[in-house]
Amino acid sequence: MNFFVIFFQKSPFFLPFLKKIVLSKITASITAVGSYLPKTVLDNKTLETMVDTTNEWITTRTGIKERRILKKGIGTSKMAIKAAKEVLKKSNTSPKEIDMVIVATITPDMHVSATAAHVATKIGSVNAFGYDLQAACSGFLYGMSVASSFIESGRYQKIILIGADKMSSIVDYSDRNTCIIFGDGAAAVLLEPNNEGLGLQDEFLRSDSVGREFLRIEAGGSQLPITKETIDQKKHFLFQDGKNVFKYAVSNMAEASYKIMERNNLTNKDVDYLVPHQANKRIIDATAKRMGICDSKVLMNIENYGNTTAATIPLVFADFEKKFKKGDNIILAAFGGGFTWGASFLKWSYNS
Repeated sequence: MNFFVIFFQKSPFFLPFLKKIVLSKITASITAVGSYLPKTVLDNKTLETMVDTTNEWITTRTGIKERRILKKGIGTSKMAIKAAKEVLKKSNTSPKEIDMVIVATITPDMHVSATAAHVATKIGSVNAFGYDLQAACSGFLYGMSVASSFIESGRYQKIILIGADKMSSIVDYSDRNTCIIFGDGAAAVLLEPNNEGLGLQDEFLRSDSVGREFLRIEAGGSQLPITKETIDQKKHFLFQDGKNVFKYAVSNMAEASYKIMERNNLTNKDVDYLVPHQANKRIIDATAKRMGICDSKVLMNIENYGNTTAATIPLVFADFEKKFKKGDNIILAAFGGGFTWGASFLKWSYNS
């Protein structure tokens, strides 16, 4: 047996054979990006007239200057549909080619009926099935993991993953602790098989219910259905214990990003870009510092949109798509309610 192994290794056909095996491994890569943002802008100056806050305080503490707001009576699905249609158009893909639609969101149009199923129908993806994924601000990272696994299995070829949230529908605009942070938006990516070694390389995802009480909507679930009393007490709005969320977010998002670099033998010079969840500029700065990367590699649009929850990471993709080059090493990082958090290592697969 050893003789044949040694002979095969010394054979001139061995390296080409090995290379073929490595390159034939299927990975899931992003091949197109699309986005949608509502036209209505809510800036800090306007918020000064609504709650006890100032433009300077908001900007200093969060880095946010304005956010987009979707009109009342319109659901998250509208933004998701617009973003998905842009992906189809940019990739010249027929909606009938799509195998699956995943919508990462904590603000679905309604309970029971999946927003993703509605999106798939409205974009004409009659051959696709769809479902919603809830992991708060980590939703897009979790969605990348799920969609990539389906692609890598060889069972599906084209998956649209959307991060979309209408945070204005669950925010109390008399609560200055939350209303200054969140905005509405959606962005989508098309994931397809790749055999060049590009696409999703690795992931480090975690969750811990220690954060269950620090970031939540108390009423509306099976534990506490909505009643007149819960509405009067505003328990159907988002509650956030800012200090505790910030503490956990800074440490866990930074450590996850460092961990993914360490596991893949990446130095700060190897990382081309950090695409972080856009929750708070101070959290992003702490993550970049832990990774040892310079400001020019940290991509942010938080000042324009605020925290759009599951949509933040793909919105960064959409805004900075032209900066990316094929083969770029990109680290994605997020932290959200639950708590959920993690980081992923992605090799960009195309030149814009």
